Amino acid sequence: MDSRGFPRALSAWIAALLLAASAPLAAAPPRVVFFFIGDGMGFEQVKAARSYAGEPLSFELLPHRAECRTYAADNAVTDSGAGGTALATGIKVNNGVISQEIPGAGAELLTLLEHAQQMGKMTGLVTTAYLTHATPATFGAHAASRNHLDDIAGDYLDQTRPDVLFGGGGQGLTVEAAQAAGYAVAVDAAGFSALDARTPGARVSALFGEDHLPYEHDSIKSGEDYPYPHLSEMVAKAIEVLDRDPDGFFLMVEGARIDHAGHDNQLERMVHETLQFAAALQVAVEWAANRTDTLIIVTADHETGGLKVVEDNGAGRYPSVTWSTTGHTAVNVPLYAWGVNAQLISGIMDNTDMFEVCTADTAASRVASPETRAGREAREPVLQP
Repeated sequence: MDSRGFPRALSAWIAALLLAASAPLAAAPPRVVFFFIGDGMGFEQVKAARSYAGEPLSFELLPHRAECRTYAADNAVTDSGAGGTALATGIKVNNGVISQEIPGAGAELLTLLEHAQQMGKMTGLVTTAYLTHATPATFGAHAASRNHLDDIAGDYLDQTRPDVLFGGGGQGLTVEAAQAAGYAVAVDAAGFSALDARTPGARVSALFGEDHLPYEHDSIKSGEDYPYPHLSEMVAKAIEVLDRDPDGFFLMVEGARIDHAGHDNQLERMVHETLQFAAALQVAVEWAANRTDTLIIVTADHETGGLKVVEDNGAGRYPSVTWSTTGHTAVNVPLYAWGVNAQLISGIMDNTDMFEVCTADTAASRVASPETRAGREAREPVLQP
């Protein structure tokens, strides 16, 4: 796929991927972790995008796959706050909560981003939503409500201070505040290209507009250039920044607008957001292809829209589909993995398992234990094509 998510020849990349998959993996926890979240991306969203592309999406080629349960502490249907918190911390919380112990005493929960920082690693958040939106917030902030945008922005700038913050601007996170906190800030494509990714100690931020980034499909339909860097380009720049750390890094990447298109039952927008998400993932895999210290996880926080593909109409044509809701659903979501600890991904898992998959020495992993794996394998997997 090119930068806009359209198909291109994958044979060389597949060969590199298969070669890397057969390489010996480190016994230690992964040094580099890529955590890709397709917000709202269920199995049927993947199927619809694959139908349009006419070939498997990049993450479907990863060698390990499973299903992931998504329920919240207080509801069978999660929102992005609870779903993201479970992925980021390994703990179930109530809907709307951002990485705090609720239910419970309200203590701040350690996130994967904070864990990486404790290990001396650089960190980053990249999203097509505004940066204080729920999913990135669950990795880089703590709040009793996802609506506390000023508090979330304050946590980014004053507490967790990720080295990379790329996404939509506004919504509590201003250019002036980011600059005052020591970030080099880009607000347009030219400024983004000019960001110096190799300056030691520099923190960089891209705050595009005052809300979510535009839909990919809208530019494709109009024939106009996309006004900001694509998600794949933001991932490439983030890797340039974070790769300078000899201790490794953690990068969370969210394809946020898959969810937004699902809420509006807009198939064309959803398909192109999923294709761009796949293009972004391909950037990470190509960077990691010959490494033995890296983990790549791809999953979703929940499914949105109750999508069902009725008929594949061939490459370049949108499939025939039905939608059952404009909200979230409780169905399991896909989970794909490659690299260190990826062998822990199988069968039916819980979103809370991901914290340990990202951090564990497999020799001591609860997820890898015979008892845990036997219990999981006793449940009939219902992996969907």
